[in-house]
Parts: sequence; structure tokens; C-alpha cells
Amino acid sequence: MVETRPLVAHGRPVSVIGQGTWEMEYDRRGAIAALRRGLDLGLNHIDTAEMYGAGAVEELVGTAIAGRRGEVFLTSKVTPSNATYAGALRACEQTLVRLATDHLDLYLLHGPGNHPLDETFGAMAELQAAGKIRAFGVSNFDPDRLDRAVALAGPGVVACNQVCYHLKARWIEHRLIARCLDQGVAVVGYSPFGQGNFPQGNPVLRDIARAHGATQHQVALRFLVRQPGVFTIPKSARLSHVDEMAGAGDVLLTADDVARIDAAFPLGPESGGLPRL
Repeated sequence: MVETRPLVAHGRPVSVIGQGTWEMEYDRRGAIAALRRGLDLGLNHIDTAEMYGAGAVEELVGTAIAGRRGEVFLTSKVTPSNATYAGALRACEQTLVRLATDHLDLYLLHGPGNHPLDETFGAMAELQAAGKIRAFGVSNFDPDRLDRAVALAGPGVVACNQVCYHLKARWIEHRLIARCLDQGVAVVGYSPFGQGNFPQGNPVLRDIARAHGATQHQVALRFLVRQPGVFTIPKSARLSHVDEMAGAGDVLLTADDVARIDAAFPLGPESGGLPRL
């Protein structure tokens, strides 16, 4: 069972576990097959960016969703160096061409940059008014930057903050998740398995997975999305991996499970700052 929640205000439900696409350009055929399999299983949130493979990943995503655009909640991101007013408008147009679509469901600023945020948001508001994007948001924004973004855009406008979040990088639980949800900003965690640093074989994960007839990856995903308003986008470039991710929705963690995972993977100091890749 694939769990869904609204990600943007007044939007249709989106799969809590979506499909990330970073570095998918190295196996185009396999990536396209995996994305299509994910859609078959109900993983309708596909996340990409112009930065991924210098546009090559957006192109393969466009191929994967051809004929199925109506099933997809499609997110892409503008590179901070391109995020001037004119640059963001131009970048979005190029993204739409590569994705072979006339609109994005969500368009994000890929991270803080040197260009004024009011220029970036001005371009995104224009794109939204033109129907080329349905909503916009940010990525890699810490609480202070998020506050400034919300103050600039206005209440209820910043739809999402996409941030690094996995068992060994739980920094966002200190203040950022609460700050986002208090302001109506969804949290989308990227790299939920830590980019090759997943604690496979950890005794707590192993025991909980065994108790639920699940995999350790499935247990980790369910822990990360345990709070309303939080989503995650694991990359699933193999069909077997896609099936595993979709099956995470069948795992129902108990309060004791959550407490044990929490103890096994402590938050760490807040002083470290927002992790990012």
C-alpha cells in the first residue's frame, strides 16, 4: 500500500515515498524502466533537477513519463547560479522542453545562492501565473533562511523545503521540521539512505525488520516519514529496488520501534548545521 498525502496546498495527494533521480544518467534504459515501474506501483512523485547530468536526467524523465504525465507529481529545480529573474524564467523553459511537458507541479530553488531571492521568487510567481508551474519552494534552506523566504513570498506560498535527511543525518529534527510545518511548508528528505552510508546490519534495524517481515531499508523509510508533512525521495534505479521502496508502505512501526530507532541513531549536535550534498 502506497501512502499518500497532500504536498502542496489544495493539491492532490502525493506518494509519501517518491522517486529521486540524481545520477540516473549513467543507465538511461534502466532508469526509465525503474521510473515507469514506480508509477505502476503508485510512486507518483518524481523529483529531478536541471543540474542532474547537465539536463540529461530531465530528458530521461521526460521519456519515462511520456503518455503518463497526468499520473505524475513532477518536481524540478533551478540551479542557484541560474536563479536571477531572467535566468530562472529561461531555466524553467529549458526544463519544460527537456521534460516534454507544459508545466511542473513544483519548482524549487536548488539551494541558497548569490542572487537576490526576491528576483528568483518574482520569476517563479510569473511562471506560476502563466501556468508553467503549479507551486514553488526551496531546497537546502536552514530555519533562518526559511523564515526569510516565507516572509518574502508571503504566507502559504513556499510549498516545500527539500533537505538531506537520513538515519545518520537527523539534524532537521532539531528545529527545521517544526519550523517548516508551522508555516505550512512540506519537508521532502533527499538521500534517505545516506549515499552509500546506510547502516545495513545495525541490530536494531535488523530486529525490527525481521519482526515486520520487511527489509531494513523499508524500516528506515517508514521512520523518516513518521511525521505528517514529511516526504522522502529515494533513488530507485533498479526494478527490485523500486518494488522494495513501494513495499515500505506496508510497514507499520510501533511506538516502541520508533523509540528504539531514535535511541540507535541519535540526533547529534545542532551546532553542526544543515547537512547537504
